Amino acid sequence: MAKTPPAESVDDIRLETDDGIEPNGRADADETAGSRHLVVVSNREPYQHHYEDDGSIGVEEPVGGLTAGLDPVLRKTRGDWVAWGDGDADAVVTDDEDCVAVPPGDERYTLRRVWLTDDEVSGYYYGYSNRVLWPLCHDLVDRIEMEPAYWDTYKSVNESFGRAAAERATEDSTVWIQDYHFCLAPKTIRESLPTGANMVQFWHIPWPAWDTFRVVPHPEELIEGLLANDVVGFHVERYRDNFLECAAQLDGTDVDREAGIVRIDGREVRVGAFPMGVDAERIESIADGFGRDDWVGLAERYGIDPDTRIAVGVDRIDYTKGIPHRIDALETFWETHPEWRGELTFVQKSSHSRSQIPAYQEIAEDVCEAVRRVNERFGTDEWTPIVHVDDYLSQRELFGLYRHSDVALVSPLRDGMNLVAKEYVAAQVEEDGVLLLSEFAGAHEQMDEAVHINPYSPDGFAESIHDALTMPAGERRRRMRSLRDHVREDDLDAWVADLLEAAGLTATERLLAGGQDV
Repeated sequence: MAKTPPAESVDDIRLETDDGIEPNGRADADETAGSRHLVVVSNREPYQHHYEDDGSIGVEEPVGGLTAGLDPVLRKTRGDWVAWGDGDADAVVTDDEDCVAVPPGDERYTLRRVWLTDDEVSGYYYGYSNRVLWPLCHDLVDRIEMEPAYWDTYKSVNESFGRAAAERATEDSTVWIQDYHFCLAPKTIRESLPTGANMVQFWHIPWPAWDTFRVVPHPEELIEGLLANDVVGFHVERYRDNFLECAAQLDGTDVDREAGIVRIDGREVRVGAFPMGVDAERIESIADGFGRDDWVGLAERYGIDPDTRIAVGVDRIDYTKGIPHRIDALETFWETHPEWRGELTFVQKSSHSRSQIPAYQEIAEDVCEAVRRVNERFGTDEWTPIVHVDDYLSQRELFGLYRHSDVALVSPLRDGMNLVAKEYVAAQVEEDGVLLLSEFAGAHEQMDEAVHINPYSPDGFAESIHDALTMPAGERRRRMRSLRDHVREDDLDAWVADLLEAAGLTATERLLAGGQDV
C-alpha cells in the first residue's frame, strides 16, 4: 500500500442568508449532527495504525485541522468515516469489510478504509488531483499537466470511494464529502443512496471562473459529478458565484444565482458560502500556556534573539503560497529601512508536501535560494535576518511562536481561505500583534482589520511591513481585538454546525416530498 502524502491545511465555511439557505439560529455542531447518521468521506484518515520499533501496533491520532475538528462530531453521532488506509498496519486491524472501530479503546464510530496501490496514488493524488485540479483552481493554467492516464485513475478511485460511502449510508444518513479529490464520487454514491439520505460536499480550495475552468478536459463531467450532491459549499461568495456560472454552462441546468440553487435532473442543489474557522478556544489555551521562558528556549534553539521584533510566516512549500514573493518584499524592506537591520527577524516555518511532483521540488529550491540570498546580503555575526525552520514543531511550539510574533505575513498568491491567518489571531493572547493578509486569500473577505497586501508588489508589501511595525499600540490592539472576536464567533464548531444545518434542510425537504427528489 502507498504512503499517505503529508496532511494539508484546509479552508472554510459559514452560512450566508442570501444563499437561499436560511439557518434557524446557530446550533452546536454536535447538536446539529445528532439527529443524522453522518458519513464523512476524505482522502486522509483520522486514525492511522503503524508498527512501532518493537513490533507492536501504535496509532497516530488527529492533532489538528479538519480531522481533529470532525472527530468529536463522529464520536457523538456514532457514524462512519471513509478514507484512504495508508498506515503500514492499517490492514492488520481491519475486519473482513475493511472496517475498524475508532478511537482505539473508546470505540465510537467506524472507520472504513479504502486501499490504493502505488499506481493509483500516483495517478489519482499526485496526478489528477494535484497536477490538474490544484493548479486549475488556483488560476495557474500554465502549471496544469494534461495526462490521460491521470483522468482514468481519478475516475476509478472516485468510484471506489463512492461505493464504499454508499455501503455505509442509511436512510438517515448525511454523506459529507471533503474537497477536490472527489469530484466524481457523488455520482457513484447517488446511484445507491437510500431514500431519505442526502449528500453535502465542501470544496476547500478556490473555484475559478468558467473561462479558466473549461481549459481542463471533461469540465462538464466534473461539474455534473459535484451536482449529484444536495449541497455544495465553498469558502466565500466569489467561489460560489464562479461555480454557479460554470453550472449554468451545462445543458439541462436551471441556475438561480440569487438564491444559490441549481435545478438538475428534477432535483435542487443548494450552493452556499461557508467560511471555515479554527478551534479558537483550544489554540488560545495552548498559546496562553507558552510563556516567556518557553519562548526564550524556542528562540535560542534557532539562534534567534528573543528580544528582537519577530515576523512569522507558516506555510506548506507550495507555489501558491507566495513564499519567494514574501522574501523579495522583506529584502526590499531591509534595503529601504536599514534601521530595522538587526531589529527584526523573520521566521519562516515550512513543511514539505507533494515532493514527488517536480514543481514542488523547484519551489523548495527557490525558497532556500531566496533565504540564502537575503541572509548573505544583510546578515551579520550577531543577526540572521531570515530563520528558515523546516523541521517539526509541536502544536504548542507553533502556537507559542504565533503568540510571541509581532507580525504575521500571510501572503499567498491564491488561497481558498488560509487558516494560518485565523490561527495567528487566535494565539494572540496579548492582542498586540498585526496580521498582514494577502488580498488573494479567501480570509481577506472576512478579516477587515488585517493589513491587506498585494504579494505581487514588493515595494507596497515592504511598506506594509514597516507600517505594521510602527503602528501605535492602541491601533494594534483595536484591530487584533476585533479580529479575535470574529475568529471566536466563526470558529470550527460553527462551520460544522452551519454546513450540517444546510444539509439538514435538504433532508427535511426530501422527506416532505415523500422521499422523492425535489
